Amino acid sequence: MSDTTSEGSASSRAYEHVRRAIIRGELPGGTAISENALCREIGVSRTPVHEAFLRLAAEELIVLGARRGAVVRPMSPNEAADVLEMREAIESTAATRVVTDGRVPDLAPGLQAVLLEQESAVADGDVDRFVESDAAFHGAVIAASRNAIAVLFARTLRDRQQRLRHQLMRLRPEQLQASLDDHRALAAALEAGDAARYAAVLRAHVASHRGAL
Repeated sequence: MSDTTSEGSASSRAYEHVRRAIIRGELPGGTAISENALCREIGVSRTPVHEAFLRLAAEELIVLGARRGAVVRPMSPNEAADVLEMREAIESTAATRVVTDGRVPDLAPGLQAVLLEQESAVADGDVDRFVESDAAFHGAVIAASRNAIAVLFARTLRDRQQRLRHQLMRLRPEQLQASLDDHRALAAALEAGDAARYAAVLRAHVASHRGAL
């Protein structure tokens, strides 16, 4: 393996390590991160860590400091509200297309499988697994619309959405069951071919996230 490839792999490892910790709330907004400390923690050299920091800063997850360090960028209430607003708009539009284009039969089995995964996560109190399956549920609806622009926008919002989901579920663990119930109602609305009902349930579902801001 070349040195360039090795450094690229180390940079990706450092990037994923910090990104995951930020999204899961293990590194809350305002937390200082030292390049040197991260090098020691994950066993890589300074150059790939610096490259990872540059990437994270470009994605607005951290703010670079003057002395080889960074601070986790807090998500303001306004930014969070903007993310939720766009998420709702994209998904409501996607669901309408899924119903209109007759793609519900292709989508429904996958959604039911995700619901089973979420039921298991709720029973185990596994927030990480629930949040991942939460993203899978909503992502499947958007993907089924075959609207390439909607898929692209949703991908752009994904990390911010996941950060909000983790924040909500950890602050309010009772929201796990409530969220599962909402997902069941969303799936039922699709199976009934009722895009308007889907939009109404989604609006209430998103409002629960706003309430935690």
